Amino acid sequence: MAGGSALVYGHSSGTALALEAAARGVRVTGLAAQEPPYTVAEGGTGGSGELLEGIRARIGAGDRDGAAALFMQGAGTPSEVIAMVQQGSGWPRMREPAPSLVYDLTLCNGGVVPRERLARIGVPTTTISGGSSPEWAGGACAAVAAAVPGARHVVLAGQTHAVAHDMVAPVLIDHFRS
Repeated sequence: MAGGSALVYGHSSGTALALEAAARGVRVTGLAAQEPPYTVAEGGTGGSGELLEGIRARIGAGDRDGAAALFMQGAGTPSEVIAMVQQGSGWPRMREPAPSLVYDLTLCNGGVVPRERLARIGVPTTTISGGSSPEWAGGACAAVAAAVPGARHVVLAGQTHAVAHDMVAPVLIDHFRS
């Protein structure tokens, strides 16, 4: 990006990274932020501090399976779904990067929307959540949109955290062309 700028789309913890970069002045000309994992509810519940410590402990003990399962549980995945995923052929792809979950959770500010930092973002920003995503996702997107000057929040009906590409692409095209 030497001397240039970028249009940036982030998903989940990648969204938190994109928001932090934009807030710190990295040169972007547009930002689309999908479901940043800021999980703290208005009443102060649902933060990720305990989750972070639990994952750190499991990684420290060499338990990648336990760390990945705990992360999924913390994201609201039902235990029966976690058990099913663990039996599937894709589980090794879930457990191998488990040590990086510590970085993801650290980046996410304990699950609290960093409103003061986000208020420094000065580029067109759209937050995107799925209408069938967990409640925290829509709340996080609404809170980010409220914190970033001029931002808007789009809800994709029927979509979850694993949004279909053909559903999010038109939102991105519209946002980055405007």
